Amino acid sequence: MKAVPTISTHELQLGLDRDSGLHVLNVQTDRFFTGELIPGSRRIPLNSIEQGTKHLRKDTEIVTYCAGPGCSQSAEAAHTLRALGFVNVRTYKEGLEGWRAAGHGIVAPQPVLAV
Repeated sequence: MKAVPTISTHELQLGLDRDSGLHVLNVQTDRFFTGELIPGSRRIPLNSIEQGTKHLRKDTEIVTYCAGPGCSQSAEAAHTLRALGFVNVRTYKEGLEGWRAAGHGIVAPQPVLAV
């Protein structure tokens, strides 16, 4: 299995700051999700990754993350996305742990309002 490219904390912060259309995904499954997100990201659990990304173009820039370096869900999600034909996928292997360690804040997911 070919390694998925990674993104550093600094690169991720720059991508989020410039609002470049980067899709940052917390892929933790319900079992591991603690209600925390990197600001500007959204949650699509690993077991829902195909359904949750079907509306995205295959050249969309996507970054997956989970809890931190000890968590494999980010890499698994990135490999799944690649197998689905997405060509611009990276993983932020430092995850929530690395984001916090770099002094950045964490947010709770916003509820989706029914229309």
